[in-house]
Amino acid sequence: MHIMKVDPRSLKDNPDTTRQSKSIPQADALLLATIKAVGIIQPPVIFPEAGGGNSYVIEAGHRRTRMAIAAGLEEIEVLVVEAANDNGAMRSMVENIAREPLNPVDQWRGIERLIALDWTEEAIAVALALPVRQIRKLRLLANVLPAMLDQMALGDMPNEQQLRTIAAAHLDEQKEVWKAQKPKKGQSATWFQIANALSKTRMYAKDASFGDDLREAYGIEWIEDLFAPADEDSRYTSNVEAYLGAQQEWMTNNLPKKGVIAEVTQWGEAKLPQKASRVYGKPSKGDHTAMYLDRNGKVQTVHYRMPEEKKTPGKGAVVGGGATADDDVIDTAKQRPDVTQKGQDMIGDLRTDALHEALTRAPIEDDTVTALLVLAFAGLNVRVDSGANDTVFGPKRFARHAARLLGGDGKLSFDMDTLRVAARAMLVDVLSCRRGMSNSGIVSRIAGEAIGADGYLPNMGTEDFLLCLSRQALEASCKDAAVPPRPKVRETRAALVEHFKEGHFVHPGALFAPDPKELAGLLKQGEIVKEEDAVTSGETTDGLEAELADGGAPGDAADIAVDDPEAGDSASSAVPEDGAPDEDETAYGIAAE
Repeated sequence: MHIMKVDPRSLKDNPDTTRQSKSIPQADALLLATIKAVGIIQPPVIFPEAGGGNSYVIEAGHRRTRMAIAAGLEEIEVLVVEAANDNGAMRSMVENIAREPLNPVDQWRGIERLIALDWTEEAIAVALALPVRQIRKLRLLANVLPAMLDQMALGDMPNEQQLRTIAAAHLDEQKEVWKAQKPKKGQSATWFQIANALSKTRMYAKDASFGDDLREAYGIEWIEDLFAPADEDSRYTSNVEAYLGAQQEWMTNNLPKKGVIAEVTQWGEAKLPQKASRVYGKPSKGDHTAMYLDRNGKVQTVHYRMPEEKKTPGKGAVVGGGATADDDVIDTAKQRPDVTQKGQDMIGDLRTDALHEALTRAPIEDDTVTALLVLAFAGLNVRVDSGANDTVFGPKRFARHAARLLGGDGKLSFDMDTLRVAARAMLVDVLSCRRGMSNSGIVSRIAGEAIGADGYLPNMGTEDFLLCLSRQALEASCKDAAVPPRPKVRETRAALVEHFKEGHFVHPGALFAPDPKELAGLLKQGEIVKEEDAVTSGETTDGLEAELADGGAPGDAADIAVDDPEAGDSASSAVPEDGAPDEDETAYGIAAE
């Protein structure tokens, strides 16, 4: 057995080596960095090639040899031994089994020894190919009670969370807890109970909304948690009372209009006023804002909507005819109008027929058609269960959009920009995907897909939304995001929230693409296009008049009246000659009124 220098490229791999599995890239990078920094500490073991060859075969140190070549070393020291009968298989097995990495306590003691020899943390990190943060983390063991360190050196180690809790506690506190929780000889320590006894509530700087001015005013000092990941702000304070006080003052100073500071329920959620409904989408102008502190002391904001108050006429209110509720109604002779009610009905019927005829046959420019569509929604016969304000919009709401398109003389007067704004505003008030009465159905999803509304969906990778997903849906989201699922659902959810904190997640079920079944039902309505065209051209109308003249079914006439409330002439034709309306017309008149 002797040491010699050889070119690592001239050595041959041993086919009988015990470690056949490939090492991970991180381990190779660590070894390469160490070799570049301090060289090969333990020389590889080689033996002469059997069968008359003049080369050498590696018995132990295949990775060291490969990394020496990667580091560009021309020569390395090796330990030459005699060739074994089994080609070195047993020696390779023993060497790999006997190897054991240093435990954290030994690593810390070794680092402290290097520090005493004037090594800096940065130099140690380069030599060991470790982050400087890891070196500082190991040095935190200096804050651990020596008696606990002796227990850890025996291989009885707490987990990282428990270790960081113990290291953050004062030595006097550790001594008292260890005195009560010290294990008997040969037994393991109950690190869970020890950590619980030493744990303190932490409030993190990353969750703080207040700035340095309030931090200084409340005497808050940040402490860096070196056990936390290096790419996040891990500063914290255990002065919980001061932290919460600063957060409360920040909320008071930054409370928006119509905003309140809400109390918190036992589940850590905001306690909203009675009859308030929470708004999960984009709040509207009339919505309210509630700010509160969650269980982690973080300022959270929710929006809610209050129902509209129904105004009832009070005492002395004006009732029909201009009289008050307290006045006696006095019958006075009324002057006959120029046109009777029946004449007004006839005018309405004639105007409607002429309007429909012109809409069907008259030449109309595209921009005028769009403007007329906006005007149509301002009609007195239009009511929309809107999703914009979770209420019913009528002509007063839509009249605002129509007024933009009119001149002082009441005629259409607009430019294309004004028309676009009015049309978009009207569509915002009408189209809705909210569940409930305001849902526009499949047409809103078709419209959203047509204008690319998918790109405006917010990040749904939040705790609030992911709580609504099943395990299968969460795991499917993990697969799409390349996030490995965890054994527990809450851990999987937390991993997704962390992954999408800086990213953007939209659940496939939230996309605007319409449901195929609903789309098929809508397209089925196209089968009656020819029939409607026939009605427009007058064919069906003529047939209907002939049918009614011949004594057609009354039910058919009622259907026409319901489908077209403006068609007063059809409804009037159902009135007997003696002037008494039939049952259908009475019901229709009540509903219309």
